[in-house]
Amino acid sequence: MITVSTDKTKLDVPFIQNFLKDIYWAAGRTIEEVQTTIDASVCFGIYLDDKQIGFARVITDYAVFAYLMDVFIIEEHRGKGYSSILIETMMKEPQLQNVKIWRLATTDAHFLYEKFGFTKLNHPEKMMEKIV
Repeated sequence: MITVSTDKTKLDVPFIQNFLKDIYWAAGRTIEEVQTTIDASVCFGIYLDDKQIGFARVITDYAVFAYLMDVFIIEEHRGKGYSSILIETMMKEPQLQNVKIWRLATTDAHFLYEKFGFTKLNHPEKMMEKIV
């Protein structure tokens, strides 16, 4: 049985860090950094028979802006629709219903996010970043 929860006490932080430390967008992230990001975000764990198989988090002000980050399903459970269940649950989360602008960055999952209304930036020339 698949469940998605925002209960941070259920999150398997070592499991999350073990995945993130080797993935291109979070390579080298320490367990302390993972815990800090969890503490500062709305988090979603996805579980198969109560065992965590994926994760995602949202950084938000709950009114205007939300940024979707660290979305993953472990490899052995990909291709089964679980990522869609995870994203759909996030989009329906009651505490995020007032958010007007959602953003995310992805290099390979556009097809997934497009199903939930995400599009390319209308004005990418207005976006800036600072990477330290």
